[in-house]
Amino acid sequence: MNREYLAFFGAFNPPTNAHIRLAEFAMKATGAKGVLFIPSKENYIRDFQGKDYAYGDRERLEMLRLTAEKRPWMEVSDVEILQKSQPRTYETLCRLRDAGKEASLLIGSDKLPELAEIWAHVDEIAREFGIVVLTRGADMCGRMIRESAYLTSISPYLTILETPVETRNISSTLVRSRVAQMKEIRREIGGMVPEEILDLL
Repeated sequence: MNREYLAFFGAFNPPTNAHIRLAEFAMKATGAKGVLFIPSKENYIRDFQGKDYAYGDRERLEMLRLTAEKRPWMEVSDVEILQKSQPRTYETLCRLRDAGKEASLLIGSDKLPELAEIWAHVDEIAREFGIVVLTRGADMCGRMIRESAYLTSISPYLTILETPVETRNISSTLVRSRVAQMKEIRREIGGMVPEEILDLL
């Protein structure tokens, strides 16, 4: 699989060091020249994925763009956020290709069961673009593929990568939880000290 880019879809709610390290790791392992970060629409994150909190579209784009400033291999695309409704992954990959960005799909192994059950146009994605799968924790990609007739059928188009151990305990959910705790602590402290010195503490 020699696609020019990897397309990394997700909420990035917020982006984490794990997102960045895994993307760079996958890029180097596959020989791609860059990774396209493609955040989902805010209402899709809240309403379809059922996340407890979603940063706004502009906020997540800005977070990603700030992160990309010192990483020339990292590109941020608003191709999905600009659509009226959340597009299918295949549609977005085709749009990217039409714009001259030939990219393979980059996913975590937790998404493998969804490929067989939920996603649309998986055959087309696999055959036209290829799929790079990052294993996460104790996920058993080989077993999942062997036990699924569908995943077995597309396995020639899957590239499986074992992820670095140091990225496995970092998640956007954990970051959101810690941020909420920090805000609560700041509110509590704010009631105990003069407002003027709060930022100095």
